[in-house]
Amino acid sequence: MECSVPFSLLEPHHCELTGNTFNSEPASSVRHPPPAIKRQRKEEKKQKEREKRSRKEMTTEEDPDNRVKEEEEAVAEKKDVIMTTVREEPEPSKAQLTEISQDDVIVLKGHQSEVFSCAWNPVVSSLLASGSGDATARLWQVPEKEDDVSEPMVLNHLPNLNDNKDVTTLDWNPSGSLLVTGSYDGQARIWTQKGELRFVMAQHKGPIFSLKWNMRGDLVLSGSADTTTVVWDPETGEMKQQFESHTLAILDVDWMDNTTFASCSSDKTIYVCQVGMKTPLKKWIGHEDEVNAVRWDPSGQYLASCSDDMTTKIWSMVSDTPVQEIKGHNLQIYTLQWAPYSQGDTGNNSPRILATASFDATVRIWDALKGTCLHVLRNHSEAVYSISFSPDARLLASGSFDEVLNVWDAKDGTLKKTFKANGGIFEVHFNKNGDKLAACTSNKQVVILNHMNSSRG
Repeated sequence: MECSVPFSLLEPHHCELTGNTFNSEPASSVRHPPPAIKRQRKEEKKQKEREKRSRKEMTTEEDPDNRVKEEEEAVAEKKDVIMTTVREEPEPSKAQLTEISQDDVIVLKGHQSEVFSCAWNPVVSSLLASGSGDATARLWQVPEKEDDVSEPMVLNHLPNLNDNKDVTTLDWNPSGSLLVTGSYDGQARIWTQKGELRFVMAQHKGPIFSLKWNMRGDLVLSGSADTTTVVWDPETGEMKQQFESHTLAILDVDWMDNTTFASCSSDKTIYVCQVGMKTPLKKWIGHEDEVNAVRWDPSGQYLASCSDDMTTKIWSMVSDTPVQEIKGHNLQIYTLQWAPYSQGDTGNNSPRILATASFDATVRIWDALKGTCLHVLRNHSEAVYSISFSPDARLLASGSFDEVLNVWDAKDGTLKKTFKANGGIFEVHFNKNGDKLAACTSNKQVVILNHMNSSRG
């Protein structure tokens, strides 16, 4: 099967995908992260993104910050949006911020290209994996002080130098013993914690954009630009089942339980499938544009989806239509995250807290089932690509292409800490203890902020 969906990586791809060069800021010559590339295929969207990226270099009277504010004000005037109880957050006061001590900042250097993805080991809280456009993943033992940084373990995705092997996604198994990586060459690879390559899993005919272990750690799920999802056996490296429901590139996948998963696509649909069954359990239609991300809530009762149509929808297996539609953002919604909570907090009256991040430079926190916006978080000036809740749900981190990493109080929406990275931020992640926050950037670095859950700066 050939992938007919165009992309915008600088390098050509050999499964006959159409490449596109993106006009990014000349100073950094950075590319979109792969998850962003895949969502900018239509010509009019690509043109809008070129204009957005080049605004700083254009001689014009237009102020990008003013444009964002004007667009948000225009949306706020609309009467048909669901967020009737929006709390418009004031501009952050510097008096509210806790200064980040340089002693708590560690910069991990070694990658030779943009660092697109990162993931903390779920068991060893100081072990971080990162994936880059240099065709490597790296395993870092993150110390408390920068002087103690050791050389990372390098996981080379070679030897065929003719193929684009950008590491687009990665994920640890629940026990922290195995790492799976997905790359632009369409191959998934399983590595041990010691950096040994166990399997190369080649079935996809296009780039892999999403890769997830199930909760039990006995299955791996991959979603690709070739329009298919594949379930793999990590014990043998062999394919168990391939699903071909979608008609365009698959942008995200997420497990509901150990055998049931959701996938979303540029074809505007969401499918829920079960391993061993040929027919999908659900086909959800409702979004009017590409569906960028899907996430099951911690209980597995509800699926949240976000789209280029500027809406977030909440779905349930007992319904064929959304149980809630959330409006408020005025540009594409790029990603979303549920706040962690325990099973004891999942009663019918308990709020399900959801955060969304958008190209409109804002992060919004919602009571998802009521469809009401609790906080609008404003301290970014460009698209927000990643958000991460701390394990105790007290903090929410956001990373943007404006090179700013913000840490917010998730309860009251106040800005607690901010850090200026030397490069656009593609992903942010708290570790399992909540004391370390990682941000991977366009300038080949991974930035670590230590002591995030203490009173230190």
